[in-house]
Amino acid sequence: MVAVADEEAGQRLDNFLLRQVAGVPKTRIYRAIRKGEVRVNKGRAKPEYRVQAGDAVRIPPLSAREPEAPAKPSKGWEQRIRDAVLIDNADLLVINKPTGLAVHGGSGVRLGLIEALRSLFPEARYLELVHRLDRDTSGLVLIAKNARVLRELHQQLREDRVDKRYWALVAGKWPAYQKSVSAPLAKRQTASGERIVKVAADGKAAKTDIRVLERLPSATLVEAKPISGRTHQIRVHAQHVGHPILGDSKYQSDQSIQATAGANLKRLFLHAKAIAFNVAGERYQIECPLGDELESVLSRLRSQRE
Repeated sequence: MVAVADEEAGQRLDNFLLRQVAGVPKTRIYRAIRKGEVRVNKGRAKPEYRVQAGDAVRIPPLSAREPEAPAKPSKGWEQRIRDAVLIDNADLLVINKPTGLAVHGGSGVRLGLIEALRSLFPEARYLELVHRLDRDTSGLVLIAKNARVLRELHQQLREDRVDKRYWALVAGKWPAYQKSVSAPLAKRQTASGERIVKVAADGKAAKTDIRVLERLPSATLVEAKPISGRTHQIRVHAQHVGHPILGDSKYQSDQSIQATAGANLKRLFLHAKAIAFNVAGERYQIECPLGDELESVLSRLRSQRE
């Protein structure tokens, strides 16, 4: 029986167990939870249950014939992640996440940002994602260093008190009158098994505020503020009004494909540019640059109108 310490509270049960039984494959841990071998306060619990200080967790003997080596980032990714750290204090890590890196492992991804950070900062007993970004989206991600901060930020997210702004390059001329998009979103699965999000009457309410930043040949640079926090919200809302984000292979149109090729863009042009929130009585207002790749795309398009 293991008692959850104050500094460990707020973690998902599966993540708590992974730290307690290092080297045991995730599949074995999930099987133990599913079969009820793992008990929290003498009862069953789901993998997503967030452990609380003082919880009594029964962990059965777990072993594997082929223990998994702890996932570690490659040397290249290690340097990119270390260079991406914008803030590192007692409460938070703030990361300018590179494109192409999932925020967590799973669904065929062995190593995500959070696993890489735990590997690179082993002295940090508590590192938990505050929110998520799509794998192909770059920009600001918050990592809580203790349960108090995680709870505080989750409450602010639920109450829409975290101000998040994204920059996106969308196909065509975004209409000046289109200052927001309101359309319900639902998750679907295609015949091939691909998971996508669609505008659907039975979906969850979603709204995105949009502000035009710059008009460019065949594209418009916009700032998007998601009022709700649905999966792929900005991407699907942009597609819904006929102006998909450039470089988006999942939600695209003939126009966006042509504009992406013309801009010589090799990735999704969606970047979590700014975020504002409060932690422990302190106001954070953070911005991060687009990066050389996206800036070069804008420079290329600007040169075409001269």
